[in-house]
Amino acid sequence: MTPLAELLADRIRRFGAITFADYMRECLYHPVHGYYSKAESKRFADYYTSVEVHPIFARLLARQFAEMWKNFGQPAEFMLVEAGSGAGRFAGQVLDFCEARLPAFYKSLKYVAVERSASRHEQAMIQAKRHADAGHFTASAEIPAHISTGCLFSNELLDALPVHRVVMDGSAMKEIFVGFRDGRFVDVLAPLSTCAMSEYFAAQEIVLREGQHAEAGLEACDWISEIGRRLGRGYVLTIDYGHAAAELFDERHMRGTLLAYQNHRANEEFYASPGEQDLTAHANFTALERWGKRAGLETAGFTSQTAFLLALGRGNEFADLYDEGQSEAERTKARLQLKTLIYPEGMGERFQVLIQRKGAVSGRLTGLAGI
Repeated sequence: MTPLAELLADRIRRFGAITFADYMRECLYHPVHGYYSKAESKRFADYYTSVEVHPIFARLLARQFAEMWKNFGQPAEFMLVEAGSGAGRFAGQVLDFCEARLPAFYKSLKYVAVERSASRHEQAMIQAKRHADAGHFTASAEIPAHISTGCLFSNELLDALPVHRVVMDGSAMKEIFVGFRDGRFVDVLAPLSTCAMSEYFAAQEIVLREGQHAEAGLEACDWISEIGRRLGRGYVLTIDYGHAAAELFDERHMRGTLLAYQNHRANEEFYASPGEQDLTAHANFTALERWGKRAGLETAGFTSQTAFLLALGRGNEFADLYDEGQSEAERTKARLQLKTLIYPEGMGERFQVLIQRKGAVSGRLTGLAGI
């Protein structure tokens, strides 16, 4: 039993079964024992993201952010908010590149790295101290209350937001709660804890099959709704592992999409080692679009990471891939790392890119040129 398991077991014994969303929230974000509250070195032992593959990912995104700034008339201040910024690695790469290659955009750029973990928050401030001293960077535990003009960016954040679990049992949808019995956590079937789950599936015209397990991402819906309210004008750029609803809830996903990750291996032992392993469920891009629209966000485009990065890199034949003075061996290594990001057998087709916008814009986005 991990320390968090002891706390959760005591809570359930005293107050009864909890929703899986509550369980997942504690496993990932408990301020002391949560998975994402631990040192980032622990996460690298379990998985890595596009940011860690090569700085080209941040450099191409920086060019897309700069184009967004131009589409809104090059305002004097453009707020770039990264939700789930971790230790600030992506922020540092973007800011360094903008300072060196996109100086006009850098002059207007105000980067806000949003991270719940206090330790990672401090790491981000150290990582980008030079830019913070120049007035271009700050770290925060919360998304700004108002983003006048800017972009809200997230990479592999929404698949780590807590989800409710449901199963179609006969003619009724039941919720899977978390109980504790005979020294272990167990599934407990019960009526839905909130009618919002029925509305979640109905709004997307999804009817589950008998015996089908699924996740209801209510927190992601609340998240995109809140972003829409806080954004004055600008873009929301979401990169994540997921699908549109029609694919997410099809017959190939009868067990749902929830997975645990530990030591670079996926498993379905959701109750093993609470707080010591990652828990994820595929992002539902249809829900993001529909709930975003309710909050004033219009879909600008939806594409794969492969198509998105290829469109951004073609303009200068991926010259941003190389650093000055690199040897041929280093350049070859960089090209191999790029393949990991864009090729289907790597990360390219597994990750999807959704761009939403709010307010009138004067041009299209290069990253969406392939759709």
